[in-house]
Amino acid sequence: MSFEWMAPLMFTGLVVFLLLGYPVAFSLAANGLLFALLGMQQGFFGFEQLQALPERVFGIMSNATLLAIPFFTFMGLILERSGMAEELLDTLGQLFGAMRGGLAYSVVLVGALLAATTGVVAASVIAMGLISLPIMLRLGYDKRLAAGVIAASGTLAQIIPPSLVLIILADQLGVGVGDMYRGALVPALVLTGLYLVFVMLVAIARPNAAPAMPQEARTLRGAALYRCALVSMGPPLVLIFLVLGTIFAGIATPTEGGAMGAVGALALALAKKRLSLDLLRQAMDRTARLTSFVIFILIGSTVFSLVFRLMDGDLWVEGLLSALPGGALGFLILVNLLIFVLAFFLDFFEIAFIIVPLLAPVAMKLGIDPIWFGVLLGLNMQTSFMHPPFGFALFYLRSVAPKSVRTGDIYWGAVPFVVIQLLMVALVLAFPELVGSGGGEAAAPAPDFSGSDGGAVHFLPPGAGQ
Repeated sequence: MSFEWMAPLMFTGLVVFLLLGYPVAFSLAANGLLFALLGMQQGFFGFEQLQALPERVFGIMSNATLLAIPFFTFMGLILERSGMAEELLDTLGQLFGAMRGGLAYSVVLVGALLAATTGVVAASVIAMGLISLPIMLRLGYDKRLAAGVIAASGTLAQIIPPSLVLIILADQLGVGVGDMYRGALVPALVLTGLYLVFVMLVAIARPNAAPAMPQEARTLRGAALYRCALVSMGPPLVLIFLVLGTIFAGIATPTEGGAMGAVGALALALAKKRLSLDLLRQAMDRTARLTSFVIFILIGSTVFSLVFRLMDGDLWVEGLLSALPGGALGFLILVNLLIFVLAFFLDFFEIAFIIVPLLAPVAMKLGIDPIWFGVLLGLNMQTSFMHPPFGFALFYLRSVAPKSVRTGDIYWGAVPFVVIQLLMVALVLAFPELVGSGGGEAAAPAPDFSGSDGGAVHFLPPGAGQ
């Protein structure tokens, strides 16, 4: 068997394993070991070259950055049951109740606040679906708009720090998690603003689709309303500062910030008298399951990537993508189209562990800043939660939505927000300086796609070339 065909066959074999429905972690590891045996049998490499595998696996287990994943997951699961979402939705619903679409505005803002404190999509979507969807339907909201707003607002947890996606992308791209958080902050806020603008346009164009809250339902007014807003918004804002503020300021690492957030979530649940042994058991069980899932996929992807590199698979992928017409811009367009299509079939963990390691070396060779590239991919991967028919956010909402809301309503309601997410990807491509402009220094300088040397990207300091 020709050595040149081994890398394409190995990648094809992985696709076949995944299409047959085998678990991703075992598909990656089994495919890697199968082709390792095949490669040794053909004499392409020796067993001694696989001796790097135990060291790589030990490196995964001792990676302190990955400790942030269980901390943030645990924090989100505790906060999900602390009553914070209910209080925020009730207070902001009262605050914006007099406006058309006021309850939809409050859902988007609560989704952003929950994202900044939990980082877990399931927790946000389920909490808001249980609390706000029945109220929106009772007020006469269009079913598709209500479902779409709740699902889309929940997915903000994928791009607003402390997102689990950003932690994994930072690890795969070899950059700091804090830098990735700073880079994603402004795009995340712009995306939240686009959701609010869409709700406003719907409320103007179709007033009956997003009615105001009736006068009798607005029980809080004046000083009582603002006092209630301060009480309900104070704890999450303090928690956001405790977690993200210390990370952005360089006082704490993401792992340390996650640990503080977990302690803060426990304190908040205890203050609300909702902390119990059963709650702790459930949160720890789900945290252990998710963390084990991530680690096993990472170990499987390590086995696959080691053997794939021994087959010169990285050079094969680099040759395919580096020769694209349009240079770096052509590469970025193709990559985003690829991620968007794969998101119909794979979740963000699978894309991050299988596809991103293949794309990263090519991006580095083309001079693309890894933080900017990671934020761009994160925004695109966010659509995987909203794609009909397999988007997880849609499944989460379906599990708690009343029978009056059909599955078709949820799917059609998601479509405009998928378009908005793709618009945000286009904005980051068109205005790269959006990434990183939320910190003291730009985490990702603005790329210049107009180079005359075959489309290479030149990263300029902010303000250069003006």
